[in-house]
Amino acid sequence: MSDLRFTTDHEWLRQEADGQVTVGITAFAQDALGDLVFVQLPEVGQRYAKGEEVAVLESVKAASNIAMPLDGEIVEINSALLDAPEQVNEDPLGAGWFFRMRVEQPAELADLLTADAYDGLLQASADA
Repeated sequence: MSDLRFTTDHEWLRQEADGQVTVGITAFAQDALGDLVFVQLPEVGQRYAKGEEVAVLESVKAASNIAMPLDGEIVEINSALLDAPEQVNEDPLGAGWFFRMRVEQPAELADLLTADAYDGLLQASADA
């Protein structure tokens, strides 16, 4: 997990060798949502600003929005999730990724939480 960065909204980001960034939700987030039954993904080629709604998840417990973690353009979606959203529950840090993006300011990745900082966030939430 050391190559991952995290948001306070429980999304993970991994910079790939080609510079693109893969985005998904953490095990904590998928556990909180429960079994996913529907995933609405963004369109390839769309540009989003940080914080804009980019995807929608529906589970047996609730619906949730995924916000764009950084300014950028969607370059690929995980279309397998459209027919098998349960992949997010089975492998949230692997096969359950949502989309790949081209980040406008790659240096901003360093501003996101490291694995240790994310673990600290989870611990602080549990202690509260």
